[in-house]
Amino acid sequence: MPELPEVETVARELQKAVAGRRILSITIGKSDFIDNAADIERELPGRIIREVRRYGKFLLLRLTAAEKAEQQDDESALLVHLGMTGMLWPRPVSEPQLKHTHVVMSLDDGRELRFIDARRFGRIAYLAKEVLQKELLRFGADPLEVGREEFQQRMDRRARVKALLLDQRVLRGVGNIYADESLWKAQIHPAHLGARLSPTQMKDLYRALQDILKKAIELRGSSISDFLDADGQPGEYQRHHRVYGREGKSCARCKTLIRRVIVAGRSSYFCPNCQKAPRGWKRMAKRKTKKSGTS
Repeated sequence: MPELPEVETVARELQKAVAGRRILSITIGKSDFIDNAADIERELPGRIIREVRRYGKFLLLRLTAAEKAEQQDDESALLVHLGMTGMLWPRPVSEPQLKHTHVVMSLDDGRELRFIDARRFGRIAYLAKEVLQKELLRFGADPLEVGREEFQQRMDRRARVKALLLDQRVLRGVGNIYADESLWKAQIHPAHLGARLSPTQMKDLYRALQDILKKAIELRGSSISDFLDADGQPGEYQRHHRVYGREGKSCARCKTLIRRVIVAGRSSYFCPNCQKAPRGWKRMAKRKTKKSGTS
């Protein structure tokens, strides 16, 4: 599932490629992943894509009516989640459409902005005015914009730190890959409670998360299986993963074998030597293992 760096990569490329273009028409095929297909077919033709930006794990295409192109209003937008296999791809009209192309927006420069999604786990929604603002307010702070004090306040809760990093109401955009990588860099076990992290640990995690997200953006994200950017190219950050998906391989820091454990319902990769488990966690994990083995 694309996370913050992958979505940021696509947003930057689309901003260069389609910002300022007018949507002439739209064709929708399968629409089970679209919140309001009828609204999209009615509202998008004639509108200008004023800006493409990332909002958490979503692409946000800010739209404006042609007669208001010079006005910086943010009254409507197309919210796009790429899901596991989604691509939002600007292509020449003459280029044949790929299989699983479900949405085609014809642009005023002879190209089409195509949404392709084989598994249809993505989401598209047209949102305007109060509905748009209400939707955006559901999400927490951006991890690249949040200050250290606010970060600490948001993470200072009696929940596992891994769960807090994944909670989009706390921070928007972080997923399993970059949570694990950040916790490894900060040397914090994923099962620690956020409220029990020391000030030093909070500072280390804040820095680690921002450093890793910025580096991943530089390398255009991680391509684990299906992710391709807006040019159809894979990312490169997967070559720099230190723990994610590396169960049984040596820790890059101490050579201990990387392990995998379930925290907050998600697989979490960690180094048992560098990331010491909180008190009582090992006994709890053993009980869970025994229960799952007898069920």
